[in-house]
Amino acid sequence: MPRLAVFALVVCALAVAAAVVSFVQGSWLGIVWILMAGISSNMAWFYVRKAKMDRERHTGAPVAG
Repeated sequence: MPRLAVFALVVCALAVAAAVVSFVQGSWLGIVWILMAGISSNMAWFYVRKAKMDRERHTGAPVAG
């Protein structure tokens, strides 16, 4: 897994934890953390997919899915 994808997943997990803590404390700031989790999960998915396509491009295998 690419390093940037791992970092994005860590940020996503931390954002979800921060959202839970924020909502438990009664703060609506958790909505911002949920949005950050969504953005970082999309970034992780993008980097994983990009690495897969680059790897298949260099090996000459057809891109599936």
